[in-house]
Amino acid sequence: MTNKAVEKILARVLTGDELSPQAGVILLQQTDVEAIAAIRDTADELRRLQTGDTVTYVINRNINFTNICEQHCSFCAFRRDSGEKEAYWLDWGQILEKTTDAVQRGATEICMQGGLNPQAKINGRSLPYYLKLVETIKTQFPQLHLHAFSPQEVEFIAREDDMSYAAVIAALRDAGVGSMPGTAAEVLDDRVRRILCPEKINTATWIEIVSTAHRLGLPTTSTMLSGHIETPQQQITHLEQLRSLQKTARDRDYPAAITEFILLPFVGQEAPKALRRRVGRDQPVLADALLLTAVARIFLGNLIPNHQPSWVKLGLAGATEALKWGCNDIGGTLMEEHITTMAGAIGGTCMEVATLQDAISSIKRPYAQRDTLYCLIKKD
Repeated sequence: MTNKAVEKILARVLTGDELSPQAGVILLQQTDVEAIAAIRDTADELRRLQTGDTVTYVINRNINFTNICEQHCSFCAFRRDSGEKEAYWLDWGQILEKTTDAVQRGATEICMQGGLNPQAKINGRSLPYYLKLVETIKTQFPQLHLHAFSPQEVEFIAREDDMSYAAVIAALRDAGVGSMPGTAAEVLDDRVRRILCPEKINTATWIEIVSTAHRLGLPTTSTMLSGHIETPQQQITHLEQLRSLQKTARDRDYPAAITEFILLPFVGQEAPKALRRRVGRDQPVLADALLLTAVARIFLGNLIPNHQPSWVKLGLAGATEALKWGCNDIGGTLMEEHITTMAGAIGGTCMEVATLQDAISSIKRPYAQRDTLYCLIKKD
């Protein structure tokens, strides 16, 4: 594919045309330096047109309440069986202590996810345990936005308690959950999922749960775990599924939709050996992540305007570079992070606000604090 052909694709996008899946694959397969630079510049221009120059961040705390999990995903170094030395399960006091510390440090959001712990039941049912997690935080700190419980966790609760997905989501929403993390998506192609995470929900179930959340007024994020065994075609299929979800929410006038897209490059340093051998590297390839970041911005268009890199996976320097490739948000402070860190990520587990601000300023862009749903927070 010549540079002129790439230029023609990009020119159509800048006039408002939707990027086709075939064109998306062409962009992802580029190796020519000039073509890749043109893709980067187009993504950056679309970012400017869609969200402006201000780079946002959120002050949040991540709480992984247990690493005990019934599943055995091939990429996961976080999960443990009950009774293992490194297995843990936070009690209510520990949850509250972490939340109190987050509030004292200015957090507006608690992000909460954990392993699928079969012991997480109250009176023999899973849902009351998850509702207790919500109550523990919201009773003490009603002002906090609780971004919690992935589609996989929703399926787990529904399966354990013989409930519909809608009933579980409505109960969590009514208890005080403000939005759902769009994790457990990995790659939305079942050929990949059968190898990467065969015990997890399939693509159709993930889509059903996320769409149900939108219909019930619960916003979600969206993610992609990239850079392992998937192909460019499968990456584009994943983005196409997300684009379709957002169109469904718009066309059916659902009260909620996807708020952001986050690319999560694969970290394999501590992953099971079989997958490490197959992937052939322990840390993400920054160049690959940046190209996919740019193509995601171009492909998703105005439908999902907010794009965020992962400083945990890429390091702060890599995440800052991604702000030139289509991202308009640099993520959150997190304060602690276990899932990616236990996989061998080198980006750290906590980021100070001043550090994020300095990173944004280093590329001569203004910054602003936001809340979970991308409303800017005005300073007194």
